[in-house]
Amino acid sequence: MNKPGNKSFGRFLAIWSGQLISSIGSGLTAFTLGVYAFDKTQSATVFSLIILFAFLPSYLLKPIGGALADRFDRRLLMIFGDLGSALGLVFILLMFLAGNSEMWVIYLGVAVSSSFDALHNPAYKASVTDLVDEKTYTKASGLMQLADSSRFLISPVIAGFLIQFLAIEQILIIDITTFIIALILVFCVKKRVITAGINRHSESFIAGFVCGFKYTFSHKVIVGLLLITSAISFSVGFLQSLMGPMILAFSDAKTLGIVLSASSSGMIVSSFLIGVFGKTTKKLKVLSIALAFAGLFYALFGTSTNIHFLIASGFLFFSALPFVNTSLDVLIRKNVDNQMQGRVWSIVSLVSQLGLVVAFSTAGMLADIVFIPLLESGGMLSPTVGRILGTDPGRGIGLMFILSGIFMTGISSLVWKSKSLRKLE
Repeated sequence: MNKPGNKSFGRFLAIWSGQLISSIGSGLTAFTLGVYAFDKTQSATVFSLIILFAFLPSYLLKPIGGALADRFDRRLLMIFGDLGSALGLVFILLMFLAGNSEMWVIYLGVAVSSSFDALHNPAYKASVTDLVDEKTYTKASGLMQLADSSRFLISPVIAGFLIQFLAIEQILIIDITTFIIALILVFCVKKRVITAGINRHSESFIAGFVCGFKYTFSHKVIVGLLLITSAISFSVGFLQSLMGPMILAFSDAKTLGIVLSASSSGMIVSSFLIGVFGKTTKKLKVLSIALAFAGLFYALFGTSTNIHFLIASGFLFFSALPFVNTSLDVLIRKNVDNQMQGRVWSIVSLVSQLGLVVAFSTAGMLADIVFIPLLESGGMLSPTVGRILGTDPGRGIGLMFILSGIFMTGISSLVWKSKSLRKLE
């Protein structure tokens, strides 16, 4: 374990800078592949399946990655993860250059990249505890969210512009380059800063893996918080899966890029404020209030097809999310021993993101088979709900967003009233 004197916020910033660049590149590819798939198939199901394949392998393998992050050099795991993620993109690039641009190529390529992210992500998250002092946890968390949200703020605008002039193969090359830059920056950080949390010979790999599960699930209050987080992720997963199909149903890729970027700028602003001024106190209260506001603006996002209204409600929704995420991050981080960080964070991801798996797996089919037909002209709800929301393309997805926002607001009420969750503070 690192001594306090070895901790350096500057070294954290070096690694974080690489992740920021890589996140922007990943956002370019995600946006471009999504638009390509929807233009080719006009299917919300296909669009959401790309998101599912980009997420599911990492989700399933993160517990293994977490056990490795507590057992081996976290820096090397991040390097290996970046190399593997780039390999998945290289596969898609080569297949497209060979003339094969079928959907299965995209599914397989993003799945390979996702698999290696399971090595990178737990090591990256666990390394924060190695690199920074507890008093800067909130700032580090805010900056990490800033990097993550860049794929929603910066990438869509750039991609919406580039897609008019560059082929999809050229955008893939840009993304591969960003992975290489991130890899180099991680490599430049001295090895002694990021070390395994335990002695690799002190217990077997399986024992360490099982120990992580036992440690996490022995803290019932943390488990309760994770279940609530999973419910939140289920609601947000619908937005991630279906914002693109909803807007593309009545507009174009350039407009989608503008709406995504302008809306997501709320996340950038909030993350920056948290990173600069954030305090590690009263996080449960912040969590509840932020959830209530997020649910309200989420529901409003589904009520209109006016681009300016979508940008405004989306901006306010994304402004609330960093407060939700940071509160959850700090509440868990403060209650977990450093030597368990890698394993616990991977299990936290496994449980809390279960809602995303369910949402990504069902959102497209629910939209195509149930909600879109309900609000089409002549649909079952067109005489009632259709009078309010309209029966234009994308209105069925709008109804899904309204219901998801109401659900999220309900969760905020549970958090506010929970006496057991207060033990975390």
